[in-house]
Amino acid sequence: MEVSRVRALRGPNLWCRQTVIEAIVACTESECVIEDIDVFETRMRVRFPELDILKPPGHEQPGSIAHALASAALCLQTKAGCVLTYSRTALTIDPGVYQVVVEYSEEAVGLLAFELAQELCLAALYDSPFDVNDALARLRAVNDDERLGPSTGSIVQAAVKRNIPYRRLTRGSLVQFGWGSRQRRIQAAETDRSGAIAESIAQDKELTKSLLAAAGVPVPQGRLVDSAEDAWAAACELGGPVVLKPRDGNQGKGVAVNVQGREQVLAAYEGARANCRDVIVERYFPGHDFRLLVVGDKLVAAARRDPPQVTGDGEHTILELVELINADPLRGEGHGSSLTKIKLDDTALATMAAQGYRADSIPSQGTLVTLRNNANLSTGGTATDVTDHVHPELAAGAVAAAQMVGLDICGLDFVSHNVYEPLDTQQGCIVEVNAAPGLRMHLSPSFGKGRDVGEAIIDEMFETDEDGRIPLVAVAGTNGKTTTVRLIAHLIAHSGRRVGMTNSDGVYIGAKRIDTGDCSGPRSARNVLLHPDVDAAVFETARGGILREGLGFDRCNVGVVTNVGMGDHLGLSYISTVEDLAIVKRVIVENVAPDGVAVLNAADPMVVAMADNCPGAITYFCADRQQSVLAMHRAQGRRVVCVEEGAVLLAEGDFEQRFALNAIPLTHNGTIGFQVENVMAALGAAWALKLEWDDVRQGLASFVSDADTAPGRFNLFPYGGATVIADYGHNPDAIQALVNAIDTMPAKRRSVVISGAGDRRDVDIRRQTEILGDAFHDVILYQDMCQRGRTDGEVVALLREGLANAVLCTHIQEVRGEFLAIDTALARLADGDLCLILVDQVEEALAHIAQRVADRVPSMSV
Repeated sequence: MEVSRVRALRGPNLWCRQTVIEAIVACTESECVIEDIDVFETRMRVRFPELDILKPPGHEQPGSIAHALASAALCLQTKAGCVLTYSRTALTIDPGVYQVVVEYSEEAVGLLAFELAQELCLAALYDSPFDVNDALARLRAVNDDERLGPSTGSIVQAAVKRNIPYRRLTRGSLVQFGWGSRQRRIQAAETDRSGAIAESIAQDKELTKSLLAAAGVPVPQGRLVDSAEDAWAAACELGGPVVLKPRDGNQGKGVAVNVQGREQVLAAYEGARANCRDVIVERYFPGHDFRLLVVGDKLVAAARRDPPQVTGDGEHTILELVELINADPLRGEGHGSSLTKIKLDDTALATMAAQGYRADSIPSQGTLVTLRNNANLSTGGTATDVTDHVHPELAAGAVAAAQMVGLDICGLDFVSHNVYEPLDTQQGCIVEVNAAPGLRMHLSPSFGKGRDVGEAIIDEMFETDEDGRIPLVAVAGTNGKTTTVRLIAHLIAHSGRRVGMTNSDGVYIGAKRIDTGDCSGPRSARNVLLHPDVDAAVFETARGGILREGLGFDRCNVGVVTNVGMGDHLGLSYISTVEDLAIVKRVIVENVAPDGVAVLNAADPMVVAMADNCPGAITYFCADRQQSVLAMHRAQGRRVVCVEEGAVLLAEGDFEQRFALNAIPLTHNGTIGFQVENVMAALGAAWALKLEWDDVRQGLASFVSDADTAPGRFNLFPYGGATVIADYGHNPDAIQALVNAIDTMPAKRRSVVISGAGDRRDVDIRRQTEILGDAFHDVILYQDMCQRGRTDGEVVALLREGLANAVLCTHIQEVRGEFLAIDTALARLADGDLCLILVDQVEEALAHIAQRVADRVPSMSV
C-alpha cells in the first residue's frame, strides 16, 4: 500500500462540508481484494481492540485495505478525543488506486492519524506488531497541543451557534470572528477592544488598588516593598497575617497567603520576587476566595475557589491520595482540561509542613489537609458555581471595578465570607483584577452549574442580529468567470461599498491590486476576508483550488455558475469527465446560505442539475426567454434573467426590471453573445444582493471591456484600418464563443494567433484548431512558455493536426515565442482585416500589442 498526495481540505470540498484529509492510496492486487477478510479483521482488532468498525458508514463490507485505512484513521482520532463521524473511500479510474477521505478536527492530528492507520493496516496484513497505546498517546499529545483551550473554545463554540464564521490566526488562541470590515478578534478571553492601557493597569496591582479605592471599591491595605526586611516591616505595620504577591503576576504564581511570622514572610518574599522584582505586602482577609466574571456591563458568572486539598482515609499517604485525585480524567496538565493536576512541589510541601504533614503522612479518617494556601485552578484547586447567589450590590460593585480599570472582559478576585451580602457588610475586599481571565471554573465547575460564558462574550462582541459576515459572491464555471467577477465587483462598488475581489489576474482591494497571478483559489479568498477594509467580497472560484484545499469560506450569499459546457482541465486530479467537473463546480452551489441565491445558466443542463443541491433560492439566466427551464421557472413566479426586445430583463412574478443592451458597452450592443451571458449572470447576483437599480445601471454603463478593466477578455485594438482582438480563451467552449462573436464583425480576411496548454487532453487541443480552421484564413501557431509536461513541439503538432480538414484556413505558420507570433500576425494585416490573438502571458502580451499599436511599425516578418 502506497499513500501519496495527502491533502488537508480546509473548507467545504468535493466530498462534504467538513474539513477532511484526502489521500491517494495505491494498493497491490492482493490488497485490493483481501482474500481472508475475517482473518485480517481479527488481526486489526487484536492490535486495536477499540476499533469500532472496519468500513466507513454507508459502505459495503470492504474488500480492500484502503477501506480499512479510512476506518482506522477515523477511529484512531475518535479514541484520541476528537469528535468526528465522516470517512469515505472511492475507487478511481486507475486500477487499484483509491481516494481515501477522513474527517479531522485538527489538521496535524488528522495527518498523523493517516500515518498511524497505514502502519496499523500493514501490521495486520503482515501479522507484525503495532503499539496502539503509543499511537493513541501520540495523537492525544498532538491534539492537546493543537486544539483550542477551554476558554477560547467556549467562545468559538458560541460563535458557531450564532452562525458567525471564525478562523484561527495562529496555532494559539488568536481567533478572528466574522469577515472584512465586520470582523472581531480575540486572544483567549481578551477581545480586540480590550485596551492596552487597561491591561497594563490590571497587571499593576498597586495602581489597580488605588483606582478601585478611588471608585469606592473596598481593597486591602498594603504597600510595595523593596527587600525582604522591608516586607517584614510592612507586615509589622499591618499587624496580623499578610499576603505577599508579585506586583505584576498571574495564575497565582508567587502568591503566598495567610503568612505569619518573620521566617514565613522572608520566605514568601523570595517566592514572590522570583516572579517579579516588585513585591506587594497586603493585609490578609479571612474568608473564601471568589472569582467574579464581568463581561461588558454585566456580571455573568461567579465561582468560589478552593485550594487543592485531600481528605484522609486512614489508609493512604498524602502522596497516594493526590495520585488518586489526579487519576480523574478531567484533570490534565496546563489549561487544556477542565481541572489541573495537583503537584506536590516545594510550596505544597511547605504548606503541608505548616500543618504537621509530609508527603508520606497518612491523615486520619476525615482529616482535611490543605496543599496550598491560594486557590487558583492552575495549581489544582476546585471551583463551585455561586452565580445565582450574588447580591445585586456586589454585582454592581464588580461591574464598577471592571469599568474603572477599563476592561470589557474582567475577572475579579475578592475575599469574603459569602456572596449573598454586600462587601461592606462583611469586611470583604477585591484583591485582584485580571485581564484575559480563565473561564474554566465557570464553564465546568467542580460543583454546581456550568455557565455559558462564551455565549456572553460573543453577545457582547456582536449585536443580536449580527453574524459578522459581509456579502460574499462566489463565481464558478468553465468560461466567463473572470469577467463576471469583475463586473459584479464593479456593480457593488457603485453602491459605495469597498470590494475585495479575487480572480485569475490577482487580488484586489478596491481599485488596488495587492497580489498578482492566478489568485482564484481559497488562500486568496481567505486573505481578502482577513482584510479590515472590505465591505463585500467577490471570488473567482476555480476547480483547482477546490480540489487542493476546498473553499476558502464556509458559505456564500450568492453562488454563480456560468457554464460547464464541454469542460476544461479534464484528466487532472481524477476529474475525467464533464460530469466529474460539474460536481466540483457544484461545491459553491451546495454551500450557498439558506437565505442566499444560486444564479445558474439555464441553457447548460449540467448547471441546471446543480439546483437540486442548493440550500437557497435559484435564479436562472439565459438569453432565450423561451428556453424551457427558464420559461418554467418564470411561470412559477420565480426569478429569471433573459433577453427581451433589445434589453436584459429581470423578472419575478409581476416584477420586471430592464437594462437596454445598447447602454451596456460590454456587450457591443448585444452582438457579443458570451458577454451578454456574463452580464445576465452579474445582474442575477446584483439582484440577489439587493443593489439599488440606479447604481446597477450606472455600473453597467461605466464597465468597458478594455485592457485595464478586463484584461484579456475580448479587448479590442485599432491597428490602422484593421481590428485586433486579444482574448485569454483557452478551451474549445471559449474558442467557439469567440468565433460566434467574431462572426458578427465584418472583415476582409481573418487571422488568429494560438498556442495550447500542455496539461489539456490531446482531443481538447486539437478541437481548438478544428474550430478555428473553419473560421479564419490565417492561423499562426506558437509554442508558449510552459509546456506542462509536453515535449518540445508536441503541442504545436497537435494544433496542426486539428487544422487537417480546415474549411477556410489557407495559411498556416509556426513561430517560436508568443511575442514573435503576435508581430508576425500584425505584419500581415491590411485595411479591413481582423486578427484574434489568443494570449498566454496576458499582461505582457497586452502591453506588447498596445506598444505595437502605438508605434504602428511592424517589427519583423518571417
